[in-house]
Amino acid sequence: MRVFGIDPGSLRTGYGCIESDGRRHRLLACGAIRTATHAPLAARLEQIHAELGQLLSEHRPDCIVIENLFHAKNVKSALVLGHARGVAVLAAVQTALPIVEYTPAEIKASVAGYGRAGKSQMQHMVKILLGLASAPKPHDAADALAVALCHVHARGRLATLAGAAANAPRRLRSWRHVTAAELAHLSRRRLV
Repeated sequence: MRVFGIDPGSLRTGYGCIESDGRRHRLLACGAIRTATHAPLAARLEQIHAELGQLLSEHRPDCIVIENLFHAKNVKSALVLGHARGVAVLAAVQTALPIVEYTPAEIKASVAGYGRAGKSQMQHMVKILLGLASAPKPHDAADALAVALCHVHARGRLATLAGAAANAPRRLRSWRHVTAAELAHLSRRRLV
């Protein structure tokens, strides 16, 4: 599966494309779309849209994953960041590929094991998970790769749960028939 992750930003939009079989991950591309600080917002948004569209058509992913919440120190920053995110979503929608979104806490918990991991922790974990010699830079690229890795990990967990449910005794496939003792037993066996 080929996954394209996007970390939206108005000055730097991070992107990262990985290929994964669910256990092993391979970096295909990463970087950041940099816009001119003093350029009008409309020009920056147009650049982000155009470059993301080009990258998506070049890498032909199976799905696109975008960080869905953002943090801003003030209202103006939040609005500008919202515009950049909207342009990234538009570029993704125009590919007609599946789009998945994760919160920053979900991404950090999936990749680093802690929902409040810092930038350096995330860069280090992305480096380890992708088997890279050094952490991806800028941090926007590492964040975009973390978004893609989060999706791969989430798909793996869903497949594990589905397999466990399919292998459960027939009488336990409906929650109406599960007793508290059976639920506790399944939890200990990590089937729930």
